[in-house]
Amino acid sequence: MRYIASCSCGKDSLAMVYKIIEEQLPLDEIVFYDTGMEFQSIYNNWNKLTNYAQQRGIKCVTLHPKCPFLYSMFEQPHKSRKDGIVRYGYSWCGGRCRWGTSEKLKAIDKYCEQQDTICYIGIAVDEVQRLQKERKPYKRFPLADWNMTEADCLQYCRKHDIGWIEKCRTGYIDLYSILDRVSCWCCANKNHWELYNYWKYLPEYWDKLKDLQRKAQRPFNKYTIFEFEERFNNGYVPTHRKK
Repeated sequence: MRYIASCSCGKDSLAMVYKIIEEQLPLDEIVFYDTGMEFQSIYNNWNKLTNYAQQRGIKCVTLHPKCPFLYSMFEQPHKSRKDGIVRYGYSWCGGRCRWGTSEKLKAIDKYCEQQDTICYIGIAVDEVQRLQKERKPYKRFPLADWNMTEADCLQYCRKHDIGWIEKCRTGYIDLYSILDRVSCWCCANKNHWELYNYWKYLPEYWDKLKDLQRKAQRPFNKYTIFEFEERFNNGYVPTHRKK
């Protein structure tokens, strides 16, 4: 039996992996799927975890998409299910068109299913719908077994000196202080409050979003990035409505 932990290096999966090691549960490998569009702090935390795990004899593996993210976003030919017309690129990943997420989950499942495997998945106990959806016989959910919520996971990471530090306008900032989820920086599921914080604190990533919007076939999240920028410049400050 091979024991694998899937780790995105967000708060939940990192808390899970470090606690698995702390509790001395069986663990042979840790798998990280690199979209190529992760925050720099995600890569920093993956490198840190890799060093920590390898010192304990745990293998660390990085998976990659079949095609580069930007090729899939702007160039990959695909036929529409609605009208049969061939279009190029899937545009933003998010909402009903989560093509990058689908590819990621398929790649991780395929990797885990190649051998007799138990795969640890970092879904917190208060993410009920995700827990129900992800049920497969070889998957285990330690966070739910430990009754750890998303807030518990973040607190665990804080106590173990794990942060998501990025350069900002005023110096440095932890992403979990300005974002609800630290997913790909170009994820179109970002809400208005999160986008406002991109614009306010993370000019480098905001400029990257504008670069993508210039090529994208559709708005980012109801509005284009340029429309969001105009609204923010005109004094629009979104209310934070965390789920």
